Amino acid sequence: MKRLWKSAILLAMGIQAGAQDIHLSQFAETPILRNPALIGIFKGDVRLQAVYRNQWNSVTVPYQTGTMSGEMKFPVGNYNDHVTAGLQLSYDKAGTSALQSVQILPAINYHKSLSEDKSSFLSVGFMGGMVQRQFDPTHLTFNNQYTGGRFDPYAPTGEEGRLARIGYRYWDVGAGISYNGVIGEATNYFVGAAYYHFNRPSVSFYGDDKVTLDPKMSFNLGITIPVSERVKIVAHYNQMHQGAYTEFIGGGLVGYGLMDQGLESDRGVYGGLFYRWNDALVPVVRLDMGAYEIGVSYDVNMSKLRTASQNMGGFEVSMVFKNFLNSRSTTLNSVTCPSF
Repeated sequence: MKRLWKSAILLAMGIQAGAQDIHLSQFAETPILRNPALIGIFKGDVRLQAVYRNQWNSVTVPYQTGTMSGEMKFPVGNYNDHVTAGLQLSYDKAGTSALQSVQILPAINYHKSLSEDKSSFLSVGFMGGMVQRQFDPTHLTFNNQYTGGRFDPYAPTGEEGRLARIGYRYWDVGAGISYNGVIGEATNYFVGAAYYHFNRPSVSFYGDDKVTLDPKMSFNLGITIPVSERVKIVAHYNQMHQGAYTEFIGGGLVGYGLMDQGLESDRGVYGGLFYRWNDALVPVVRLDMGAYEIGVSYDVNMSKLRTASQNMGGFEVSMVFKNFLNSRSTTLNSVTCPSF
């Protein structure tokens, strides 16, 4: 008999070793998912970010992911420290089973100043919220529905007594730590680490509480290096471990400042390349237009699936708005703002 189980639903049901988290090539645009201690590390008081990804369009029903996040910084006390509050909203839809995941994840990060010039900070962040998951079983076919070499959509699937639910929700918790500082006069950098799924929530559609979401550890690096009055290099690295799955992705962008403002220009063009180990090569272009940024990337598939996918992977676009507030609570003069 022909077996047409989809890997996404196998993972969700717990038949394989647990579920995995959302993955994006422009991972720097979703700091709460990367490390809650990285929110607030930007030039401005407020930042809004949105990312859309369409993957495996050349192989199967496209996997679609959309995220929106917001952050706002608030000075503390005599303006040495500050707090960032954030919110991450995510939607993910995968494959023939229409496996859907919706995340609502608030976060908070406290930045402790470690220098008199307010250029280095130790940050501790926390994230916690609700995740809802469901799938559509009417789009799936099962072995029991093939009789005499023919498919009968009205035949019993054999799963009626096993599937306890087609949707569920759970609470999720994560935390992280980061340090950001300055080398010399203009080289900004940060390092961080985060731990997600402290509570190991149940993720089985069979109602089996023994099938839990594996904890995830994330390690993060970022640096901005000035090369000349107009040119700088922005590099990011992310490493993730979740159960048996590991992911290593890193790369950099070369930026050229516009409007004759040198490295302080908030207008520029960027281009570069990222690489996800044993998976994809990711060219990226970005345009900064004052308070607005737009980035576009495409995954060139380098994995074992490249023959079927014809090296096509996922298209991704990001949009960012960030600015200072016209109020007394602005961090404009209280923080040496890094630029990544």
